[in-house]
Amino acid sequence: MAHFQQSVIRNRLLASLSPDDFALVQPHLEAVTFEVREHLFRADQKIAHVTFPEFGVASIVADTGEGRFEVGMVGSEGLVGVPIVLGVDRSPHTCLVQASGEAVRIGAEALHAAMDQSLTLRALLLRFVHTFIVQVSQTAYANAGYSIEERLARWLLMTHDRLERDDLPITHEFMSVMLGTRRPGVTLAVQMLEGVGVIRATRGHITVRDRDKLEQIAGQSYGFAEKEYSNVFQFPIKRGA
Repeated sequence: MAHFQQSVIRNRLLASLSPDDFALVQPHLEAVTFEVREHLFRADQKIAHVTFPEFGVASIVADTGEGRFEVGMVGSEGLVGVPIVLGVDRSPHTCLVQASGEAVRIGAEALHAAMDQSLTLRALLLRFVHTFIVQVSQTAYANAGYSIEERLARWLLMTHDRLERDDLPITHEFMSVMLGTRRPGVTLAVQMLEGVGVIRATRGHITVRDRDKLEQIAGQSYGFAEKEYSNVFQFPIKRGA
């Protein structure tokens, strides 16, 4: 395995570890790449690794009788494999790559051993679990109380935060899966956002043109979970914050 230097780690959780805690996990870290639609873990199957994205975005999705929809999103601010941190080796949800990228991962058993040796490492990872639960709760709130246009604005903002660039490689089909709605509804929502000048849509891409206005459209569906993350970790998740 590569000998990782903490100074060049981009994942915010790993970068924020104390030197002693990083030394516990460093020998077990492995660099990996992931591609769009790749599964980092599947529902009800044993989760072998905890993954810390450096670039790219992973989506936690639920499969229901009505279809598949996103319940959570992770980029370089966090980790994929929350059940492992909580002592559970599988999940009813699936983790699907939304945007390709690079990551650092550690085996589940190695992470458990490191957490058993360090209360500070355990506490930091559990703080991320807390912020992720807040994000999932906010997604449920948005799905229940906001229009498809507002929810799409929120989802684009969250993706924008994690990719840290204005050009987002996203298809209408993928957005419909992530938002749990039919593709024609997503197409109409994209057209509305494009019509008011906040995005530009081309085949397989969405370009953010006016982030401030996109936040206005998202309203209170966006920002609550991001603020909580910043409060807990004392560094922002929001792009440009």
